[in-house]
Amino acid sequence: MNYTDLSMFGIDPWWLIIAKAIAIFGFLMVTTLVMILAERKVIAWMQMRVGPNRVGPKGMLQTLADGLKLALKEGIFPAAADKPVYFLAPIIAVTTAILAFAVIPFGPVVSIFGNQTPLQLTDLPVAVLYVLAVTSIGVYGIVLAGWSSGSTYPLLGGLRATAQVISYEIAMAMSFVAVFLFAGTMATSGIVSAQQNTWFVFLLLPSFLIYVTSMVGETNRAPFDLPEAEGELVGGFHTEYSSLRFAMFMLAEYINMITVSALATTLFLGGWHAPWPISFWDGANTGWLPVMWFVLKVWAFLFLFIWLRATLPRFRYDQFMNLGWKVLIPISLGWVLVVATVRGFYSAGYDVATIVLATIGGAIALLLLTVLWMRRRRQPETPQTTPAEFAPLAGGFPVPPMPGQTAQTAGRRPVVISSATPEVSGREGNDV
Repeated sequence: MNYTDLSMFGIDPWWLIIAKAIAIFGFLMVTTLVMILAERKVIAWMQMRVGPNRVGPKGMLQTLADGLKLALKEGIFPAAADKPVYFLAPIIAVTTAILAFAVIPFGPVVSIFGNQTPLQLTDLPVAVLYVLAVTSIGVYGIVLAGWSSGSTYPLLGGLRATAQVISYEIAMAMSFVAVFLFAGTMATSGIVSAQQNTWFVFLLLPSFLIYVTSMVGETNRAPFDLPEAEGELVGGFHTEYSSLRFAMFMLAEYINMITVSALATTLFLGGWHAPWPISFWDGANTGWLPVMWFVLKVWAFLFLFIWLRATLPRFRYDQFMNLGWKVLIPISLGWVLVVATVRGFYSAGYDVATIVLATIGGAIALLLLTVLWMRRRRQPETPQTTPAEFAPLAGGFPVPPMPGQTAQTAGRRPVVISSATPEVSGREGNDV
């Protein structure tokens, strides 16, 4: 069945289009403010700390205070920076993050001041590809920020971001292909309509797991936050940024988290459709109530981001690349072949296609989890070498042994050579 019906889009009056755009922008800003506070509170609770508790009732105004502080701080331009590109980089990151939300459906068709309109700004026959394109352009903000800063660590962070996007967008796009094959459309409203009876998370479980892993890497969040690894790159691509421009990068990161969560909800969790068993109620998917189901599903993914950051350590870069190229992409290709085959049988009239697809999907998902677990448990073998002896006091002061070394036995006296202070060296040598 073809679910592509875009006749309701493009006929809204101008004031309604502006109202929808403002509503989406307000939703993203408010969700970002609440998300930052919730992240700090939840991580503090998970790690048995207090968290923000001073600004406002129980610390509820802490995010607002942080935003005002960043906005009022002095903006500094590095002397070696390419100033036009340096200034445009955070703008690119924020703008593309917001534009991606234009095709996300919040709810069904409702009446607003007598106008029948869907709760979605617009839709396209290739809406999901539009989201991929816009989010891909967003990485230019990170790359240009690292390049234009005129510093080594931001440049390395920008290069890491480039490799990260190339690695994980391939697996993410392949997970979308399975959805397109099963829904028969690339329009987001059509994909939501195709899940009216059964959500794709049950039929396309491997695609869902691959997408969830890829979306964490795509948004540079822990444990995949390699472009801004403070232990290696100080702050990564935004090391040389301050004040409002630094806040814009943080805003872009959180809006991207909301976008990928909303896209996961749209593609795999039925979009704005009510969960089972509430869906049996006739009024669960009508009116403005579906907006609540959509927001709750989005917040479930946002909580997953927080949970991962609080519990998992950062990957090494080679582990991160191996996961993308050697695990996710091959499994994605194999799964697309399975879905295409089963979809062909389904189109030919076989009734058992859904059962076969769900069974194979569960088996491949189990295989994926097993491979990931085995890779995490695998330890490199240490070659057996003969321990090398060394003199602990050869340099005039005691030195602990390095791995694979053993100190000389007590019967051997180390030779101490020091041309600067021979009397001190001789005394220390006699004390052995």
